[in-house]
Amino acid sequence: MNPVDATAKATAPTDSAPELVEIPHPVPPVLAELVAQRFRVLGEPMRIRLLDCLRAGSATVSELQEATGASQQNVSKHLGVLLGVGFVSREREGNFVRYSIADPWVFELCEYVCGGIRKQLGELDAILGQEGGAR
Repeated sequence: MNPVDATAKATAPTDSAPELVEIPHPVPPVLAELVAQRFRVLGEPMRIRLLDCLRAGSATVSELQEATGASQQNVSKHLGVLLGVGFVSREREGNFVRYSIADPWVFELCEYVCGGIRKQLGELDAILGQEGGAR
């Protein structure tokens, strides 16, 4: 099965969860910048799509290019950014480099964000439903 097949079933991460730390208040500027850097990396939709592809297993740039429809240059650029913050890792395999998820907890963060979106949409639907009935 192609590792970036959209129907591939994702496996649960086997690594232990990262340690939750109490964030000091006020947040020190250095810490704020480190956290913001990770959020900026995730602020690019193509990077979310690449991480999602890699969720099913490791893949080469060519496989990711095919899965996303993006250019080789674009895929490579975004993988470099993801590699720089430690979200992905790479391993040479013959003439190719395979990328894989290095920080599987990024998906937990994405699931929290999706849950927040679902909640907001539900609240909006409820508001619109009430206003629609009041006309």
